[in-house]
This record gives sequence, C-alpha cells and structure tokens, in this order.
Amino acid sequence: MKTFLHVGCGGSRQAQTPFGRYADAWRETTMYVDPNAQPDILGSMTDMSKVPDASYDALYSSHSIEHLYPHEVPTALAQFRRVLKPGGFVLITCPDLQSICAEVAQGKLTDAVYMSEVGTITPLDIIYGHRPSIAGGMHFMAHRCGFTQKTLMAELNDAGFNATLVGGRPAPDYDLWALAFVSPTTQDVAMAYSAAFFPGS
Repeated sequence: MKTFLHVGCGGSRQAQTPFGRYADAWRETTMYVDPNAQPDILGSMTDMSKVPDASYDALYSSHSIEHLYPHEVPTALAQFRRVLKPGGFVLITCPDLQSICAEVAQGKLTDAVYMSEVGTITPLDIIYGHRPSIAGGMHFMAHRCGFTQKTLMAELNDAGFNATLVGGRPAPDYDLWALAFVSPTTQDVAMAYSAAFFPGS
C-alpha cells in the first residue's frame, strides 16, 4: 500500500481528501502544528525533521502554505520534496488570490462568498485568514502570503519539482490546485494523475 503525508491536516482526515476514494490503495499519516488536532506527527511545514528522507509516495497540503511568510515558502517546499520518494508527488491546494481579488475590486471585501463548516467566509477571510478563529486565539490561522497560478507554479519549479500542473477554480471555490513530481514525468502521466486527484475528476 502506498502512503501519503497529510501536512496541515487540522481536523480533516483521509476521507475528506482526494485520497479518500482510494482508501484501498493509500494510507494516510497526518501532520499538524496544533496538538489539539491529535496528528500522527506534531510539527510545522518549515521543520519536518521528524519525517525521514524519501519516506512517502505523496504529500497532500490543503490550505496550509498560505499560513507561511513568503520567505518560508521555499523552505517548506524543500521539506516537501525531501520527504518524498523519487517517484513521489505533491498535491497542494490553497486560495487563489487572483479570483478573490476580483471580488475585492467590486467592493465586496466583507461580503459573504460562501459558507464553510466554521461559518461565513468573506474575501477578507480568504486573504488574511478566518477572523473569528484568529480572534479566538488561533493565531497560526492567519494568512501571511498568497498565490496565483503563475506564482505557485514558479515556487514549485524553483523548488526542483517536475511536470508541474496548476489549475484554478473561480467563484464559488476561489482556489488553486497544484500537482508536481519529484522525478521527471511525462505530460501524459501528469495529466492522468491530475484527472485522478484534482476536484471534479
């Protein structure tokens, strides 16, 4: 059975990830910075020293990298690449600043754009982090950087990943999905993986 590291898992587990439909083929290990989430591994994206080199077939990160400062992003992506096996891949999703800024440009900074399990979400929350969570003391929930399709692809390529694919979903999702491989991979293989793991596939 293949294994994937779920970085920044929060309260989510495999069933809530794109790997959920492949439960017979993939086994999850969770990692998070908050011990209250009871992760398998307690740690941050910038210090994954508890995870051995080349130990996972895949890494999944959902709405986590935007919590880093810009100068920390290369460090985290280097850690992601380090813990993946030679044939491994990373699957990342995060807010799409380009699509959410279109709402801001229309004066909708604090208008509700969707409802989540934690309540109403506005463009201000997507850009800077969920305000009620931060006000409640979860300061690690603040957003400290952001990405567009172009910048996320550049960060992954600069980190040494191969066959990088990045797609964006506009309203009502306002998110980016990125797939990148440790080793050189054909475009056909990359497209097959994106069909398997990107939303809507």
